[in-house]
Amino acid sequence: MSEDRSPIFECRDVTVRYGHIVALSDVGAVFQRGMIHAVVGQNGAGKTTFARVLAGLVRPASGELKIDGRPLAAGNVKDARRSGVELVHQSFALPPSFTVAEAMQFGAEGGGLFTKASLEKRWQPHLDALHVKVRAKQRIRDLPVETQQSVEIARALVSDAKLLILDEPTAVLSPEGAEKLFDRIRRLKERGVTVILILHKIREVLAIADTVTVLRGGKLVDGPLSCDGIDADRLAELIIGPAARNLNPHDKAALTGAAVVTHAEQLVAGTDAAPVLKMRAVSTRSDPEGPALDGVNLDIRPGEIIGVAGIEGNGQRTLVRAISALADVVSGEISIDRTDVTRAPLAARRAAGLRVIPFERNVEGLSLTSSLWENWSARGLLQRPLLSTISPSAIRKQCDAALKQWDVRYSDVGQRAGSLSGGNAQKVILSREMDENARLILAAQPTRGLDIGATTFVWEAMLNARARGCGLLFISSDLDEIFDISDRVVVMLSGRIVAEFRPPYDLTAVGAAMTGVLR
Repeated sequence: MSEDRSPIFECRDVTVRYGHIVALSDVGAVFQRGMIHAVVGQNGAGKTTFARVLAGLVRPASGELKIDGRPLAAGNVKDARRSGVELVHQSFALPPSFTVAEAMQFGAEGGGLFTKASLEKRWQPHLDALHVKVRAKQRIRDLPVETQQSVEIARALVSDAKLLILDEPTAVLSPEGAEKLFDRIRRLKERGVTVILILHKIREVLAIADTVTVLRGGKLVDGPLSCDGIDADRLAELIIGPAARNLNPHDKAALTGAAVVTHAEQLVAGTDAAPVLKMRAVSTRSDPEGPALDGVNLDIRPGEIIGVAGIEGNGQRTLVRAISALADVVSGEISIDRTDVTRAPLAARRAAGLRVIPFERNVEGLSLTSSLWENWSARGLLQRPLLSTISPSAIRKQCDAALKQWDVRYSDVGQRAGSLSGGNAQKVILSREMDENARLILAAQPTRGLDIGATTFVWEAMLNARARGCGLLFISSDLDEIFDISDRVVVMLSGRIVAEFRPPYDLTAVGAAMTGVLR
């Protein structure tokens, strides 16, 4: 019997606007049933908006949608779900306090009275049939991130979905977890489910997808294209555009995930000088931002970038908070540039040379309602005597000079920080934190949400700081990025550093350490 490759989903001339911003512009594509389709592009390309349009969560300003040949009501989640369209978001939505069975029942068709035992009896066979290795009575909060995602997918399939959309499903997974996910997706395809994957790594696209569709700047570049007839270099150019011609092979590969590469041969190993960060057996109290640190030992030497790998939520945030005097250290010692700062406040640590590029630039890094010069001035205020005189006009001039040096696109230093793009907002933070007195820089997810131009700018800034003799702690959820720029890589698991690697990096070994399977 021949396979049915008729269209399952069609969109024509779809445009989405948010005020004066055009998120999608006249996008049209036809997805055939029974296949795995990848939708790719850089950050800001419109991938997530596209997925939300397909799932009925966003009403386009114009355009047509069809499923199984019949019109689909735009911006109508109920109609999309009734038609067999389900979306699994990048940020999981299951209530942490629920059991798996309760989470499965949440939002499912059919109400009535039930007990915990009856829910578990109802949903365990469904989970088993989808090869989700979990007991229905377990609580969501107690599950590894890969299992939480599997439960999210199982829940999306409760209504017998025809089209399953997964938005950046590998973003929080280890390499081993990503491969398990791909195996699950292949099994869904065998069951007749059509899958659309929102991805940004070429390696992942070529490993799993039958077709690929490329978005750039909210516009359709090409696709759906058969993955049988496209190679990594061609796909990289479609994703990045003309800028790809100006990238060196290492950065091009790291930005797209085309290969696991490293700058290691271009970098000079850290010196034998005294560490700019020295942590000895550091443990902390339980922290609202993640698990407590448990006996962490870590050295960073001048001119050395240490990458921190790990599935998100394994102590990376607590590590930054402990070094920054925001998490309570109950035992151990922390030194910055030979100064014991274990009990010192943040001001003393900054005086010793600590600088922080925080995880959330729009929450922790900037006050979006304050002016650029007020945000930038924070770098010096902690070091000033309490009753010292502050000259706003002098700070405005210094800020203006610094922002121009860092190529920030702005009109006036008095404008609000919230008016800047993500890349320019990050440059404001870099101009404030990467000053000439910096000795230790904590770079926490510094490229998250940035486009290719801003990402390469951040990488160059980090390498320049390294060349000046700064030590950098670099935290990223992107292993390709970590491998590309780090002199050493440490792996965090449940608040502990469980492994250390040097280039050339072994993806399989690092991934195994991230999941607690040391080899």
